[in-house]
Amino acid sequence: MRPMPVPQKDGPRANRDIRGVREVQLIDENGQNRGVMPFFDALKAAEEAGLDLVEISPNATPPVCKILDYGKFRFLEQKKAAEARKKQKTVEVKEIKLRPGIDDHDYEVKMKAMKGFFEEGNKVKITLRFRGREMAHQQLGLKVLDRVKADVGDLAKVEMEPNFEGRQVVMVLAPR
Repeated sequence: MRPMPVPQKDGPRANRDIRGVREVQLIDENGQNRGVMPFFDALKAAEEAGLDLVEISPNATPPVCKILDYGKFRFLEQKKAAEARKKQKTVEVKEIKLRPGIDDHDYEVKMKAMKGFFEEGNKVKITLRFRGREMAHQQLGLKVLDRVKADVGDLAKVEMEPNFEGRQVVMVLAPR
C-alpha cells in the first residue's frame, strides 16, 4: 500500500504553500514596492490586510510576492485564458481533388469552393490523381496545377510546390 500522492496545485503558490523561501520582494495591495523582507513578515503583512500573499515570480532572486485576493486573482486568470481561447483561430487544411482531364465547369466549381476556403482563412491541399495511362501524360496534370496557381495568385500563395507522391501530385496553398 502506497500513500496517496500529494495533488499538485496549478497556478501560483499562496500563503503557507510558499516554501523554502527566506526572503521575498514584496508588493503591497496598492502596487507599491515594499522591498526585500523576510517571508514571515510579508505573510504577516498580508494577514493584517485581510488578503493573501501570492508568489508572482517564483524564479526571481528573491521571489516576488504580492498581497492580493487569491480567489479574485484566479478568477481573472481563468477569464483571461478563456478570452484568449475564444479569440484564437485554428487553421484547417481543406483538400480539393482534381483530375488531369478536368472539364471547365467542374474546374470552376472547385475554384469557387477553394476561394471560399481561403476567405475563411484555411489552407488548401490540392491533390491531382492520375489513373492508368494518364501517368504517361504528367505534363497535362502540371498544366492544371499551373492554371490553379494563376487563378488564385491574388488570394493565396504556394506553401508547398507540386511534388509527386506515387500516382498523385500534391500542392498546398495558404491564404495571403
